[in-house]
Amino acid sequence: MAMSELKWMSVQEREIFGAAAWSLALVTDDFAYGGKRYRVIELDGVLVAYAVYGYDGDAFSLMNIAVIESSRGQGHARVLMRDFLAEAHSEQARDAWLEVAVTNQPALALYRSFGFEDVRIRPRYYQPEDVDAMVMRVSVQPSFASAPAE
Repeated sequence: MAMSELKWMSVQEREIFGAAAWSLALVTDDFAYGGKRYRVIELDGVLVAYAVYGYDGDAFSLMNIAVIESSRGQGHARVLMRDFLAEAHSEQARDAWLEVAVTNQPALALYRSFGFEDVRIRPRYYQPEDVDAMVMRVSVQPSFASAPAE
């Protein structure tokens, strides 16, 4: 992702995540100084998906993944997940981590298809909606590349 695409990302954040969206200021600051990996999928000149991940302390974590509504169900999230796990593997991370809203069944199914396991619930993690988060973990191994196709 390029700095020029951050405004697009912040618009998508509001459309997809509502009140829990990351602000343009937060995204811009994190992009410039956070040391994270920002990825985007572009098809025929149109941005359709993005992800943010990297080390957060001692854990390789997926911070955010999103696909615009008109492009869902086309495998873009799987592409981003493979890239996320490839980066975790290249960094020799032992585990990869993420949090997901317990109400987000499509995302839970996607993560479980890549071998992520439920670790614990974080009550009221997503604000201001008071939605619980499922913390998930997968051991980073070379076998992730063979995760099932969509």
